[in-house]
Amino acid sequence: MPMRTSPRDTGGWRRAVCALALAASAVMLGAMPLAAHAEVAAADPIDASMRSCLARSDMSSTTGQVQCMDNARIGWKSALDNAWQQLQPKLPPARRKQWEKSQASWEASRDAEKQLLSAVFATTHGSMYILAEADMQLQPVRDRALALRAAVAQVSAGGDPPRRVRACKADAQCEHATFDLNRYYRRLQAKMPTRLRPTLVRAQKAWNGYLDAATPLIDERSRIDIIGARVATLKRLSETVGNS
Repeated sequence: MPMRTSPRDTGGWRRAVCALALAASAVMLGAMPLAAHAEVAAADPIDASMRSCLARSDMSSTTGQVQCMDNARIGWKSALDNAWQQLQPKLPPARRKQWEKSQASWEASRDAEKQLLSAVFATTHGSMYILAEADMQLQPVRDRALALRAAVAQVSAGGDPPRRVRACKADAQCEHATFDLNRYYRRLQAKMPTRLRPTLVRAQKAWNGYLDAATPLIDERSRIDIIGARVATLKRLSETVGNS
């Protein structure tokens, strides 16, 4: 379920994707069991608590490290729910409907993504992949909570809604990002066992629905961030499936 794009690409975009993938892969290598995007809100109490948990000697086992990340995911889910409850009453009716569609689409995408992660990591062996799956379960929840917090802050400050974004084909960065997204989607699809490929198709269809629903609410840079995160996820999964 790839997105349409032209075959053009840029070195700058590729370097950005590589940086995301390297940060994520550090979790799998054991060099940085902390989440790949921790620097985004390093001072947040949820992140600080996870770092402390990961550093504890009695949580040094794979089970303990996973528990630390699961606790952080639960904490970020609570933060997400709180931000969502704060945002809704601050929105005018028409915009509230757009946000409700966006949130429902995000939840559908996360449900489909859980199935994809389960399918991919079921083909792997080794404790580092158990840690990697826990990290990949955590990060989207954290990212969405931060996005909702930012939306609450913007609305509370009386900020104007984002301008209508250009079509992706009219935005070179979006087009380049989408080209890489399609490339890693096809790579992952080719490497997945045939019986598991429908799980990937469903997950990508759900993610496309989320992007479509989110686009009217964000600016072009935020759209690139969402696509870039998806590129990094597909790249990471394509390098993970079948490993032992």
